[in-house]
Amino acid sequence: MFSWMGRIAEACWGPVRRYARMRKDDDDDDDALLWSKDIGRHAAGDFSFAIVQANEVLEDHSQVEIGRDAIFVGVYDGHGGADASRFISNHLFLHLMRFAQESGTINEDVVRNAFSATEEGFLAHVRRTCQIKPLIAAMGSCCLVGVVWRGKLYLANLGDSRAVIGYLGRSNNIIAEQLTRDHNAAMEEVRQELRSLHPDDSNIVVLKHGVWRIKGIIQVSRSIGDAYLKKPEFALDPSITRFRLTEPLCQPVLTAQPSTYTRAILPQDKFVIFASDGLWEHLSNQQAVEIVHDHPREGIARRLIRTALQEAARKREMKYADLKKVDKGIRRFFHDDITVIVVYIDHEFLLGPKASVAELSIHGFADASGPSNFSTLDGGTN
Repeated sequence: MFSWMGRIAEACWGPVRRYARMRKDDDDDDDALLWSKDIGRHAAGDFSFAIVQANEVLEDHSQVEIGRDAIFVGVYDGHGGADASRFISNHLFLHLMRFAQESGTINEDVVRNAFSATEEGFLAHVRRTCQIKPLIAAMGSCCLVGVVWRGKLYLANLGDSRAVIGYLGRSNNIIAEQLTRDHNAAMEEVRQELRSLHPDDSNIVVLKHGVWRIKGIIQVSRSIGDAYLKKPEFALDPSITRFRLTEPLCQPVLTAQPSTYTRAILPQDKFVIFASDGLWEHLSNQQAVEIVHDHPREGIARRLIRTALQEAARKREMKYADLKKVDKGIRRFFHDDITVIVVYIDHEFLLGPKASVAELSIHGFADASGPSNFSTLDGGTN
């Protein structure tokens, strides 16, 4: 074990404050930092939603919006703090609904416009507040959005959260297909993209302590926020070494332009897993879809997280039962905040008569729900 493990272990066993109500299963899953909505209904199937906290302040924000004919999923994995991910959770869906109502449909342009409006809104928020809270200029968030509507799946992402679909192959086995692209400097294609965009900057990607980072600071190449890496006006004091740039910013090194995807839902498609990178750090795409396929729907998002945590504990040569006792903040040494939302697709409802569902807005870990604004889309389209 590393020398700092003893210091961490000494602080691990204190009482853990319960942040949100949690449903326990037959395995006595008593992790106080794990929140879940084990099963819910949308117009074309079921969904399951779970989050585990690792950071001192939860940086993952997320939401599910249920409409009469559609479901919206958002996973917002913040970094540097929770301000950006919280802002996205409060604004992006509303922007999407506004643009959808104006155009009378959902398409990739509508989704891109919603991302752009959210980025502009957060940068304006940073501009208003950076004098009293300078580090807000270093706060950002990955952003993964999915909409199932009228037989199609619309996706957009920034960063390295991921959407993976599980579909049945010819032998009736479940197959994983990653639908989104990771925007992370760990990938050679992302490094090549950055180098082509910044041919005169030899430090655009730097290998630091075995990890590829943009400007030696950040791994993701696309995000909402991270204003100091996009506009010179948000430059931070050089004394803040964690975010120090070696030279003044001449052009943005990150972008908020999402990768967008549209997929017609096929008869063999069974479910989509939306998750922050904390899940994919410990489970492969194929492992995740096999877990979903082989187990009951109720509590499946929680099961995925629990399996990832068991793997995180194994890597540290400890028991999962002991990991569950580790408090937030210290917990980050073992795993990241993890958000998982599984959306099942029942084809008899997808293209046939719609089931009667409650129109709900559910924000993860807030343990609260209310009416969704998704009905504005249903009423504004033909």
